[in-house]
Amino acid sequence: MTVDAHILLSPAVTNLRDIGGRATADGGTLATGVAYRSAELADASVVTDAALADLGIRTVVDLRTDAERTPRPDQLPAGAQLLVLDALADMPEGAAAQLPALLSGGGTDVLATLDLAGQMITVYRRLVVGDAARTAYAAFVRTVLDPERRPVLFHCTAGKDRTGWAATILLLAAGVDEAGALDEFLAVNPAVRETFAPLLQQLAAVGGDPELLRPLLEVRAEYLEAALDALRERFGTFDAYLRDGLGLSEIEVEALRRTLRTDG
Repeated sequence: MTVDAHILLSPAVTNLRDIGGRATADGGTLATGVAYRSAELADASVVTDAALADLGIRTVVDLRTDAERTPRPDQLPAGAQLLVLDALADMPEGAAAQLPALLSGGGTDVLATLDLAGQMITVYRRLVVGDAARTAYAAFVRTVLDPERRPVLFHCTAGKDRTGWAATILLLAAGVDEAGALDEFLAVNPAVRETFAPLLQQLAAVGGDPELLRPLLEVRAEYLEAALDALRERFGTFDAYLRDGLGLSEIEVEALRRTLRTDG
């Protein structure tokens, strides 16, 4: 069994990963200690967790909606500042907002009628072309560019979708190919499945079929491909997405590449 070298263990936060260390298509390497990803930082122990403190996080980027943040606000590691960037501020709530009803006895019939994989594909396309998403990810990239704000820890709720696209942006900008970006994208599934296992057990306990809910609670290659398809349809190339979609200058694009690589 291959060990995932990007996993960082913390008792305070799940799905914590360093995106650095991956090879670029031209033989370079992504720098470690620049950008980390995780699930939400809602646990009070985040403030005193030694594993997080050792990372020296200066900025926590929260990609969640207000509805997600309000009941479970971020707790910040010592020395970190919070930046809220709601990547889906202009998108109506989808199936995720219906989870409480879906997990009740009365929601199991409804679940069988929903195309959850289709809803997820819609979300991923919106992460690329939506106005709120492009504004959020542009600000995110500029935060990574600022040496005074690094290292950066970015997250959503489970650390898989909005966070997955944020990680993809950084990897592709550094020169990792799409296969490498997909490898990082899918690598969170073990942690995500462990997180959501109690939800699936709850659904089974009320007579529901856990397999029906699974598309909402994991990442799939087709989701990232939907985002990349939307990128190509709207902008043509990834470089054009950075320039025309996120509004980055050529200087910023090159600076991002240098920031994320150990080989300059």
